[in-house]
Amino acid sequence: MLRPSRPLPFGIATLALVLFLLPFAGDVRAQDVAVLIAKGDSLLALEKPQRALDFYDKAVEQGGTAQAYAARAKAWYLMERMDRFVLDVEKALKLDSTMATAHYQRALYAMRSSDPEKAEYHAAKAVAHSKDPKLTSQAHLLRGEALADLGRTTPAITELEKGLAGSMTDPEAMRTLARLYDAAGRHADALAVLERLCDIQPTDVGNWSNRAYELIILGRAEEALPIIEKALAIDKDEPVALSNRAYIYLKMGRLDEAMADVERSLRAYPANPHALRTRAMLRLRKGEREKACEDLTLSRALGGAPEVDQLIKEHCASTPAPRKR
Repeated sequence: MLRPSRPLPFGIATLALVLFLLPFAGDVRAQDVAVLIAKGDSLLALEKPQRALDFYDKAVEQGGTAQAYAARAKAWYLMERMDRFVLDVEKALKLDSTMATAHYQRALYAMRSSDPEKAEYHAAKAVAHSKDPKLTSQAHLLRGEALADLGRTTPAITELEKGLAGSMTDPEAMRTLARLYDAAGRHADALAVLERLCDIQPTDVGNWSNRAYELIILGRAEEALPIIEKALAIDKDEPVALSNRAYIYLKMGRLDEAMADVERSLRAYPANPHALRTRAMLRLRKGEREKACEDLTLSRALGGAPEVDQLIKEHCASTPAPRKR
């Protein structure tokens, strides 16, 4: 037969009850903070950061957790209060150095502050600690943008490809990836990204103009012509598009139309190395070697246009330096 247990002395019983309830009290507080953050997030989704801030403030006062500070930082960011934003992010990271959201926020601030090195560091931390696929993708994209700013083309491409995998819907990241593909000589890949950009942003003249440019580089000038015409239908005076069409006309032997376009382009954008290269090629065909070499010399100084070094070597090696005026 079991003996009845003896009742605990009152003091011990009270202490036991307090200790038993402590975890539950913490859980209740945590739940309250989570509810406050959720309410703030709902208002933030409605683009009401000021009202959301009231709930985030309460969450910080009640919990003072890394999650509460990181949540409030979101409101500061939308309100363009970068001073408050970074303070809350730093507090969140001090409380939890493995918090992926806070690392991502710190990387955002670094990019806005033109500090790609720090942005890359925190974006990498966000990738390492994130368990949310969406946040992981965003962190890859941010890290890719930072690496691109640092001139590290190959790893930047890798990060952007990871961030865009299965969802080519971020125009900024896609434009950066297309530019990096072009710089790496991966013109077919650049073209594929630009085709997608034209689908999702059909009124952006730059997408059509850059797509035509990649077709030109791939030796498909006739295919490029209707594409560049779409760019100029959006903005008939866009100088880069005019320069690209001039080069297409040059390749097609339509020299007068090419010269008309390149002159219009250079009037609006005189420092375009591609337009200068194209005008030089047209001048060479007209026998204006000295003027052509002046254009080529300036184009080389500006940088970025293909064929220029070879054209200078072929046509300008013995040309005297331009006379001082």
